[in-house]
Amino acid sequence: CNTECLYRQTFQAFSEMLQSLVVKDPHLENLDTIIKLPLRFQRLGHLVALMALLCGDPQEKVAEEAAEGIHSLLHITLRLKYITHDKKDQQNLKRALTKCREFLELHSSAAKCFYNCPFRIAQVPEIMGVICAQLSIISQPRVRQQIINTVSLFISRPKYTDIVLSFLLCHPVPYNRHLAEVWRMLAVELPSTTWILWRLLRKLQKCHNEPAQEKMAYVAVAATDALYEVFLGNRLRAATFRLFPQLLMTLLIQIHHSIGLTMSDVDIPSGLYTEQEVPSEVTPLCFAMQATKTLLLRTCCLQEFNIMEKNKGWALLGGKDGHLQGVFLLANALLERNRLLAQKVMYLLVPLLNRGNDKHKLTSAGFFVELLRSPVAKRLPSIYSVARFKDWLQDGNHLFRILGLRGLYNLVGHQEMREDIKSLLPYIVDSLRETDEKIVLSAIQILLQLVRTMDFTTLAAMTRTLFSLFGDVRSDVHHFSVTLFGAAIKSVKNPDKKSIENQVLDSLVPLLLYSQDENDAVAEESRRVLTICAQFLKWKLPQEVYSKDPWHIKPTEAGTICRFFEKKCKGKINILEQTLTYSRNPKLPIRRSAVLFVGLLSKYMDHNELRRMGTDWIEDDLRDLLCDPEPSLCIITSQTLLLVQMARAEPKPKQRVNWLQKLMGRSSA
Repeated sequence: CNTECLYRQTFQAFSEMLQSLVVKDPHLENLDTIIKLPLRFQRLGHLVALMALLCGDPQEKVAEEAAEGIHSLLHITLRLKYITHDKKDQQNLKRALTKCREFLELHSSAAKCFYNCPFRIAQVPEIMGVICAQLSIISQPRVRQQIINTVSLFISRPKYTDIVLSFLLCHPVPYNRHLAEVWRMLAVELPSTTWILWRLLRKLQKCHNEPAQEKMAYVAVAATDALYEVFLGNRLRAATFRLFPQLLMTLLIQIHHSIGLTMSDVDIPSGLYTEQEVPSEVTPLCFAMQATKTLLLRTCCLQEFNIMEKNKGWALLGGKDGHLQGVFLLANALLERNRLLAQKVMYLLVPLLNRGNDKHKLTSAGFFVELLRSPVAKRLPSIYSVARFKDWLQDGNHLFRILGLRGLYNLVGHQEMREDIKSLLPYIVDSLRETDEKIVLSAIQILLQLVRTMDFTTLAAMTRTLFSLFGDVRSDVHHFSVTLFGAAIKSVKNPDKKSIENQVLDSLVPLLLYSQDENDAVAEESRRVLTICAQFLKWKLPQEVYSKDPWHIKPTEAGTICRFFEKKCKGKINILEQTLTYSRNPKLPIRRSAVLFVGLLSKYMDHNELRRMGTDWIEDDLRDLLCDPEPSLCIITSQTLLLVQMARAEPKPKQRVNWLQKLMGRSSA
């Protein structure tokens, strides 16, 4: 503008005039004469006064040039006076130059002094509003830094921290480069860093403590993005380390709340996005993920970050079904790589487990139960661990039941905790009846650790429940239920053996038939536990039991096994009836083995006893299998049906060529 040009031209004239005068007479004592109204230059003092006043002009460029002109004048005078070696004049000029420097810094130091007296500031909201509105149009780096310093001074004052945060958070996310620069470049003194980061964190935490709303609060997303920018800037590094446990858990909870949401699920204030659309790729989850990753990197948790990345932990953490698995993975990584930090998180979580909604509680609980593997977990009072898990085992949410069992499993590794855990055995045994596979498997793993210390009543109740899991369609449940059954039988003390003998006898046929299972692990475990049961009964099993070949391939071996069990079980259990029930098993190898075994039993058992029992019920079940789509089963069924009918008619079994060998066209060799 014309006014600005006039100012600049005037300053230039002043500077040149004064410099020429000083060069002509470079003595400090004559400076007063120059500034006064001399006879030859009656207006000079007036002009210098005007120039001094313009040093405070609101046009920053004008003020700077005016001050620089005066500074140049005195600087030249100083250089000239040094030549004269006049010590008195040097000291006088130095004092004058010092005052001039102070004047040059007035525009910045005055502001700082002013802001250091917050009780005098009456319009912080208005000032912040202007700063946020004008920041994008200010391009000079020095001015931008002054603005950031101003924001930093405001935000470091407890009285105004929340006001400043509210203004900064009420902007579109992701933040533009101007606001991102403010977050990253906050320059506050060390004592204030923790306070500022804590207040920002509380903005996010309050959203988690509110009752569940239809939409996520916008401040939750904005605060998460702000934390990300603060971590990137790393200006609040000490506070980030100090608040790491709170920051980590709050961000993990925010991830859980953000799963599956888009920005349309966020309660965005009206008018916030007037000039721009919300980017489609932006979601609340991406902000939470960014902040969590950056937190780990900035706090030197590089190994933990690497473990998450290698094991697809970030994908698990942000998935609806895998979130808890991701939490487990991160907790284990932290416990493995930074035990001290993990312990701090564990102590933080103790009071947090009952706060917030289910998502808040689940994420906190998931992290907590994994940290119980730490040796310091045994120092926790049982009211914070075992008693809490008792409540979780009875919770209507199956995820809490899973976490309760997982926590008990981690605690049972500490010998000191086992007595407290034993009080929950009835609840753990009841968990074996759950439909959720994870719950059943977790219960089995705990019971395997405690089985040797159980009283007989609990042991007997557990074996009855386990027997019902033989043949479970969930292969792992089947496998480990057999394992636990074997461990339970081995744990029975001599005085109680007679009381549980019938359960052992009832388990023989299932274990024998499942030794033919198509799942090799189940088949092998069934043979191993069958051996335990035989030892309990003081039997020595024939070697053919341990063969891995299917019975229908080695009928001679099957015959040997059948004769052994028919003889040993006679008068104790109805082995024929029990075997026939497995002819309806959904697994083909089990159906085929059961039908084959029925035929062999009909061949080797007392035919008079068979006729007394009647065979109609056997024949009816077998006829239903003649229409099975599997040819091998149909053939074996038809031959077994024939043998049953023959046994009903004949008084004694006769020696004849092995029927199955003849059927299959194989020799007995």
